[in-house]
Amino acid sequence: MSTVSPSSVAVDGGKDIAKIHHQDEAQKELDAGALFVLKSKGPNWGRYYVGPIQFMVCYGAVVGGVLLGGQCMKAIYLLSHPDGTMKLYEFVIIFGCLILILAQIPSFHSLRHINMIALALCLTYSACATAGSIYVGNSSKGPNKDYSIRGDNESRVFGMFNAIGIIATTFGNGIIPEIQATIAPPVKGKMFKGLCFCYAVLGVTFFSVAISGYWAFGNQSGGLILGNFLDGGKPLVPKWFIFTTNFLVILQQSAIAAVYLQPTNEVLEKTFADPLSKEFSLRNVIPRIISRSLSVIIATFVAAMLPFFGDINSVLGAFGFIPLDFILPVVFFNLTFKPSKSSPIFWLNLSIAVVFSAIGVIAAIAAVRQMGLDAKNYQLFANVDH
Repeated sequence: MSTVSPSSVAVDGGKDIAKIHHQDEAQKELDAGALFVLKSKGPNWGRYYVGPIQFMVCYGAVVGGVLLGGQCMKAIYLLSHPDGTMKLYEFVIIFGCLILILAQIPSFHSLRHINMIALALCLTYSACATAGSIYVGNSSKGPNKDYSIRGDNESRVFGMFNAIGIIATTFGNGIIPEIQATIAPPVKGKMFKGLCFCYAVLGVTFFSVAISGYWAFGNQSGGLILGNFLDGGKPLVPKWFIFTTNFLVILQQSAIAAVYLQPTNEVLEKTFADPLSKEFSLRNVIPRIISRSLSVIIATFVAAMLPFFGDINSVLGAFGFIPLDFILPVVFFNLTFKPSKSSPIFWLNLSIAVVFSAIGVIAAIAAVRQMGLDAKNYQLFANVDH
């Protein structure tokens, strides 16, 4: 229920955004989220609060994607070189070079086919991860199953809120249909269908992998469940299966990183591009290559320096997805439509905002705390397994 309820709140938030957007479909130059904000409290909300959060979330997803791609490349390397000496940060850099090439794709619209391929890959490797966990759980190769919660009471409480941040990130991927511009009328119906499809995919992939992975490995489950398929370099499932699953993840993360780079690219190109020159003129191509390359290099450096995939997801959830998906939509709905203070919808929205604000603050503290502990225990540029 802790994962179902946030997703339902996020869908409601998306419906609120779509409803605002539906009122003024003539303003096609604005995306759904931006129009929602402007109709609520004016452009300063979008420029100084919502916009930066969206930017942080999208760029943070790039950092997480580069790290996950590097981890999967390392897993494939260890299959053929169990005693190999290459470190995780080296694979992160290699994967970052791949993203450096994909980052030069001109626009979000150019990625529509890549995005569809990413969806198919996501469903495929999630099915593989689930099947692998079930195989290990039913075999004698797997570890002894221990479902006890580790740590003292303080660690358990902070761990719970840290997990809420990760769940928020998992179900927060609806931000892409929420902020996507140029949706043809009727906007409300199309956005709602897109969000429903998005959360259906998230629910299927998240629950299948989470439940089967925890059942198979207990409290030894890693932030990347594929890492549990190798036990001290010894494969618990057939080698070809590990290779295939990790390769699918690498392909999918390449597409995801390219998609989530687009908001960063838009911001940079609005700053450095010349609107009077042609898109592929030297005046625009050179700044585009430099700015996009620099953004990928910075993301790769951060991923290599802080190789803690779960921690990155938790930080994104606490500081980004919880406000964007669970708090701001209901607040802006009340500010825009001004429902009667005696109506159930007013108090429902207010309750959601208050509860998730409190959760967000505690989750933010827990996320920063966990990242600090991991950085202290493992040091920067650590060669973590998963």
